[in-house]
Amino acid sequence: MKQPRLPALRPDQQVQEAISLNKSRIRLGRVASPYGVKGWVKLVSFTQPRDNIFSYQRFFAMRDGAEIELELDAGKPQGKGLVAHFVGFDTPEAVRELTGLELSVSSDALPELGKDDYYWHQLVGLQVLNRAGINLGRVESLFETGANDVMVVVPDTDSVDDNQRLIPWLPDRVVIEVDMAADRIVVDWEPDYLI
Repeated sequence: MKQPRLPALRPDQQVQEAISLNKSRIRLGRVASPYGVKGWVKLVSFTQPRDNIFSYQRFFAMRDGAEIELELDAGKPQGKGLVAHFVGFDTPEAVRELTGLELSVSSDALPELGKDDYYWHQLVGLQVLNRAGINLGRVESLFETGANDVMVVVPDTDSVDDNQRLIPWLPDRVVIEVDMAADRIVVDWEPDYLI
């Protein structure tokens, strides 16, 4: 699978928890804390590279049970992290109310991918079958290893056993077919391969 430039997760993030809010919102980051005296904030980015979060200007966040919209007017790397400024939040006191908010974008804002490319959030929840049609479970998350991406496949009610599997994302070698319409991935993987 080609790793899309926008947005991929950091390896330590769970796709289920870190990206998918629902079908229309994709989580890209989190406001960490106020920064300076002019309303800037420190950001935690879930994109890779991490500064790709600055490719977006319009963010959504949930505050007190209601969705709010935030407009990014500036952002930059600062030291080992990222800092940003949102329109209308010009003091440390004003940005304190943003601390901890998860930042998401509309899924329509994501760049279109090629025919055989997928965003990780699109793969989460798909059923994984081997060539013999044996149900190995469902994709819970994905992570990077440097050599290739890896699917974390967890058992479901119809899977062959109760084992979790780590299946490498190697198109044509391990991943034989992705059928988004049928919500399934076919892999060349035997049930007794646990890792």
